[in-house]
Amino acid sequence: MIDPAEKERLERLEARIKTLKKAEVEQTETRHQDEHYSQAQLAWRMVIELVAGLGIGFGIGFAVDTWLGTMPLFLVLFILLGFAAGVRVMMRSAQEVQAQQAAQAADETRD
Repeated sequence: MIDPAEKERLERLEARIKTLKKAEVEQTETRHQDEHYSQAQLAWRMVIELVAGLGIGFGIGFAVDTWLGTMPLFLVLFILLGFAAGVRVMMRSAQEVQAQQAAQAADETRD
């Protein structure tokens, strides 16, 4: 038969374990939600960078063509340059996020 003191001690231990498991589950769910939102924010940031590059290229090309009277020439040229600039900025953003994730992974392995 189990001693009443031992039974009480086991019940306290079970309560502590249950509390710790509950806290761990809540922390994991919060981290997952934060990660989901950060990925969506990153995707929108990249889309906006690409569209901004195209828009700026269109604006400059249209202005130069209107000023010189050579309608499609500079418009096409600057749209292509704007697209290239937008892709370059997107790649830089992706490298930045990748470096942050690598640093975070290194910190987690150290702990």
